[in-house]
Amino acid sequence: MAWGPWQILLVLAIILLLFGGKKLPELAHSLGKSLGEFKKGKEEGDKVPAKKSEPAQVADQSVGAAEVVTPEVVK
Repeated sequence: MAWGPWQILLVLAIILLLFGGKKLPELAHSLGKSLGEFKKGKEEGDKVPAKKSEPAQVADQSVGAAEVVTPEVVK
């Protein structure tokens, strides 16, 4: 379904009613600032060379039935 001009105007009117005219510039400013920070972080992430990591060595941490510790009730 394509968005027509009436649907867009209706959505914008509802947003204006919900947030009010005073809050919209603040929301737009914070949204722009967040988008800028996201792009900056993405560019920094692209600059860092990816290093090959070896698979982690996982120790056997299985717990036997005799080793199960139950919490004591403190009064």
